[in-house]
Amino acid sequence: MPPSVKFTKEEIVEAALQVTREGGIGSLTARALATKLGASTRPMFTYFDSMDALRHEVHEAAKELYRSYVEQGLAGPIPFLGVGQSYIRFAREEPELYKLLFLEKPDGTGGGAMEALTFSQDLVRESLMRIYQMDANQADCYFRDLWLVVFSFATLIVTDDCPYTDEQMSRILTEVSLSVCKAYKEIPGLHRGDFDRDQIFRSLTNGGGIDAR
Repeated sequence: MPPSVKFTKEEIVEAALQVTREGGIGSLTARALATKLGASTRPMFTYFDSMDALRHEVHEAAKELYRSYVEQGLAGPIPFLGVGQSYIRFAREEPELYKLLFLEKPDGTGGGAMEALTFSQDLVRESLMRIYQMDANQADCYFRDLWLVVFSFATLIVTDDCPYTDEQMSRILTEVSLSVCKAYKEIPGLHRGDFDRDQIFRSLTNGGGIDAR
């Protein structure tokens, strides 16, 4: 009679997630997982045909954790801002999982930065339309512009190259948010790319005699 399984599938995935948190997805090997579990490699292969199958489960678990951060952000007084702040917090608190989800694209698991953008955009679109009186396309473009700034901050954080404090990042986000919102409101067609660029630049630079074409 084969020996009874000591660990559940969920316990193995959780242990694999912890290994990934500590050393990145590249550190997730059968031996490393066995060490984390304090067991042989046998239990994991009771549930998974290969390490690639287990890595897929780890990727899904990381996505669920990220989703919980997004949901916390959405519960704030300004949902779209809360999502951006939660994204940065996820990068700071879970740098290896951030890299896994947004800076790498493991085969067959989907993910990546653009998927995260779409996922977050879908969640905040309604609140942006309501708060700022935008149509859906304006709201999507507005969030896209802010998200690109947030993504830059988060990536600087996980690569240990961010010179900005939380207060400075918040101020920059506010500046960009106000600027983009004002521009979309005052320049018809800007979010569609359907506007007179030359005329706008001339009006902005006329005092300095600059022709920014």
